Amino acid sequence: MEPHIAIFPSPGMGHLIPLTELAHRLLLHRRLFITFIIPTVAGSPVKPQNDILNAMPENISSIFLPPVNLNDIPEDAALETRISLTLTRSLPALRQTLTDLTSGSLRKKPSALVVDIFGPPSFELAKEFNIPAYMFCTFSAMTLVCTFQTPIIDQMYACEYKDLPEPVRLPGCLPAESVQDKKNETYLRMVELSKMYSLPKGVLVNSFLELEPGSFKAMEEGDWCKPKIYPVGPLIHAGSQDLNSEGFECLKWLDKHPVRSVLFVSFGSGGTLSQKQLHELAFGLEQSGQRFLWVVKSPQGKSNASYFNAQSHLDPFGFLPDGFLERVEDRGLVVSYWAPQVEILRHGSTGGFFTHCGWNSILESVVCGVPMIAWPLFAEQKMNSVLLTDGLGVARRVKVDENGVVGRDEVSKCVSSLIKGEEGRKMRMKMSELKGLGAMALSQDGSSTRSLLSVAQEWCD
Repeated sequence: MEPHIAIFPSPGMGHLIPLTELAHRLLLHRRLFITFIIPTVAGSPVKPQNDILNAMPENISSIFLPPVNLNDIPEDAALETRISLTLTRSLPALRQTLTDLTSGSLRKKPSALVVDIFGPPSFELAKEFNIPAYMFCTFSAMTLVCTFQTPIIDQMYACEYKDLPEPVRLPGCLPAESVQDKKNETYLRMVELSKMYSLPKGVLVNSFLELEPGSFKAMEEGDWCKPKIYPVGPLIHAGSQDLNSEGFECLKWLDKHPVRSVLFVSFGSGGTLSQKQLHELAFGLEQSGQRFLWVVKSPQGKSNASYFNAQSHLDPFGFLPDGFLERVEDRGLVVSYWAPQVEILRHGSTGGFFTHCGWNSILESVVCGVPMIAWPLFAEQKMNSVLLTDGLGVARRVKVDENGVVGRDEVSKCVSSLIKGEEGRKMRMKMSELKGLGAMALSQDGSSTRSLLSVAQEWCD
């Protein structure tokens, strides 16, 4: 009988999509059955997840767990807290599902349980059912290194890290600010979660050796890294099979413009801007004089406001500066909420990507060979921007003023430099090299393919 793999993702498309790509990649090399066990939140949309899962091959099935209620959580609770509680409150339903798979009428006991970065609390259930547990890392290898290190430095220093006379030296740097504040509830949760990262049999990382050699070497050589590490990336969404009319319009609009002349502006499925920041971005794009394709959302008070919630019914165009659309209509296209990101990045007219530095978006840029302007908003995105700018030299990071706003002059300067300047040309050359290395990693005898085959063989044995 073919091995059966159970996958338990965190909520959010940014977690589900790379895991579905992992499933596709596995099926290229091994005959497997895969079941996605999906946690849900009351009131959150499930149609986008359904659309992706319904398009999967027949030997990949899905089970949606009963929605959990987060109404008792403060509205300003950190994103990490909401995700962690969703998974924790879904554990009873996961136990029942594993019971059904193991001894019920289905009788398809999993050969492995694969969870993502917020899923380690389920390791106890895997142990209870005698199922080997693995983790799939949806962030960079550098962030994984720092996550392994978080419990260690928590024990080393009693004071706040910002009060230390010298920087903490790690094979990377600390992630989001909430994880640097030791009195923050999110910090305490992340420390406890990080301790569980040593429990799985292996960790599959959506990155590749040639992109982050230092981080992978640190994990291979460090006695603090207990699980076996498998770099299996870059795994990105293959693209939309059936583009809607708006998606087609985006691509037809790009067809009209010269090669590498258009800046793509998008802050991912979860990223949002304030009203003031939205205006400054609009004026900066206008002031730059460059072509752009902008995916705009209604302004929100939090940078991650649309992560869990359905899209606002408010028309985002109504929040743009008066006359903006008319003034830029000859060189700018503005679309609401969604655009086919992978197809846009692959298009020959796209010359740069204004991004929030989510890891999925970064990998899509690498695979498509598009340099970036880095505008990190939340989670580990500031850390990713350091990797892109200081480590790889394929992005320019925006500067924030004393009020926490990226001004129009800064936007204009960054856009012009990337599309027309010498700095952009150099970044484009470096990104072209990374694109080649990423393709090589996924080739028949590439580093990521060998790594994936190694873990797949464990499951088959």
